This record gives sequence, structure tokens and C-alpha cells, in this order.
Amino acid sequence: MKQPNSPLLQAVAFDLDGLMFNTEELYSDVGGEILRRRGKQVTQKLLSEMMGRQGHVALQIMIDWHQLDATVQQLQAESDEVFDSLLDERLAPLPGLLSLLETLETQQIPKAITTSSRRRFVDHCLEIAKLDGRFQFVLAAEDIRRGKPHPEIYSTAAQRFNVEASTMLVLEDSQNGCRAAVDAGAYAVAIPGDHSRDHDFSGAAFVAASLADERIYTALGITPA
Repeated sequence: MKQPNSPLLQAVAFDLDGLMFNTEELYSDVGGEILRRRGKQVTQKLLSEMMGRQGHVALQIMIDWHQLDATVQQLQAESDEVFDSLLDERLAPLPGLLSLLETLETQQIPKAITTSSRRRFVDHCLEIAKLDGRFQFVLAAEDIRRGKPHPEIYSTAAQRFNVEASTMLVLEDSQNGCRAAVDAGAYAVAIPGDHSRDHDFSGAAFVAASLADERIYTALGITPA
């Protein structure tokens, strides 16, 4: 049974970082290491400003925040080096992800990834988690001119799904991502983690406890596989 006043939802768009995988905690460690090398400290306020944004935008925020004598390209190369050393050992799917993917596939509901991360990173995560090939498409940083919180990525996703944005369920963990989904006219559901519980999720249909939250299944009119 559908939630009251919810549209008939036809497709699902997943953010990646902090939504599908535990990468936000890894970002914190990577950012901390990059700043430690420069005698600076990472703070939750800085991480919140960077969260959900395209990589080059997030790194520029870090540079401006601490007035670093470094370029985005230099920090990107450093970040890649540190991240690659962490992913293989520490990447993990977040609670409810695998069951939700299985149910969507059983019900033949199309799904995609809509992330501010670069494609090489997305591909690496999906390969480690053995989830490559299970999504209709991936929209990554290279595919979008204006990153979250701009709604471009979700307007583009609706077009790729060939559905109205209002019939697309978007799962997001951050304020920037949720705002992008809401402004695109999508049916947004916020799933904050420890890194984003204080974010403003105005406009979201509801705030879920995890990807296992029964209200996600209810909104889609399905039951867990």
C-alpha cells in the first residue's frame, strides 16, 4: 500500500557516499590525513560543508577554509593515494543496501547511482562490493556540469529513466543531496548517518533510520524479498 499522497514511484536513484557505503567515514580519515600533513585539523563543520559536493568543489572548500598553499589537482592526487590504500580493507555496504537491491530487482524496479564522486571511484567501490552491473546507469561527477545541491543530476536521472521526476524515489544522506532531489521535484527520502544527523532535510518525504526502513518499501508499494 502506498503512503498517503505519495506518487506512483517507478524508479530509484541511490546516492553513493554515506548512503550505499561507509565512505563518509573514510573521507573524514582521508581529509584528516591530508590536513595533518599540513599542520591543520579536520572538523565536522568543514566536512559538512564539503559533503555531497563534487570532488573539485569540496577540495576547493578545504583549501579556502584553511588557506592552504596547494591546488585542487595536488590535493586530488593525494586524496586518491590515501583513499586507494583504505578502500580494499575498509569499504562496507551500509545496513539494508543488499536486501533493498535484491527486492528492487525481484520487482523489476529500475535503479541507478547518482553521485558527486568521480567514476573511477564509483567503479572501484562497486567492484570491491561485487555490485558492478546491477544498476541501469551511473551518473558521476564527470556527467554533471552543476553539482549538488543544484538539481541537475536528478533532473538528468529522471530523463535517463524516462520518468517524471515526481515518480522517482531518491535516497540521500546529506543536506546538499536532499536539496538537489527536492528541487528537481523528486520523491526524496533522507537517510542520515552519524556524519549528517544535524543536516536540514526540509522537503524530504520522510527521514528514514536506514535503507532497511520499512517506509521505503511502503512508498514503493513492495515488501522485502
